Amino acid sequence: MQAGDGASGRSGHGWRHFVRHYLEMVVAMLAGMVVLGAVVRGVLAPTGVEYSMTTQPELVTLEMAFDMSAGMVLWMRRRGHGWASTLEMCGAMFAPAVVLIPLLWLDVVDAGTMMMLEHVAMFVLMLLVMLRRRGEYGLGVRERLA
Repeated sequence: MQAGDGASGRSGHGWRHFVRHYLEMVVAMLAGMVVLGAVVRGVLAPTGVEYSMTTQPELVTLEMAFDMSAGMVLWMRRRGHGWASTLEMCGAMFAPAVVLIPLLWLDVVDAGTMMMLEHVAMFVLMLLVMLRRRGEYGLGVRERLA
């Protein structure tokens, strides 16, 4: 990359794109959570199967990570990201659950605290993944494909 091609902090374009992409990913995560969450609840309702943070917090946590990941996969693939980057970002959605669910079982955290910590960790891990690949996330799709 050249010093003025948008990936460097000098022009500011790369970092503006980076922040915009981060915000787009947050919207994609939330859309996935809302849309797929509603679909899952709608499909399960006729069967009488219900789960909540009070009855099966582990299941709710994993479903949320899946729903958010699905939204991000759709958006990242649409934006031209490869599978490695996309799956790495999905890993950032599931990693907090891997740590927090055992803490729930050990009564170190309660379900509400687990959910709050999971959300905070997801946003931080997503940012760290993006910083690790800032060249990819700081360039526009056209610049990346050129």
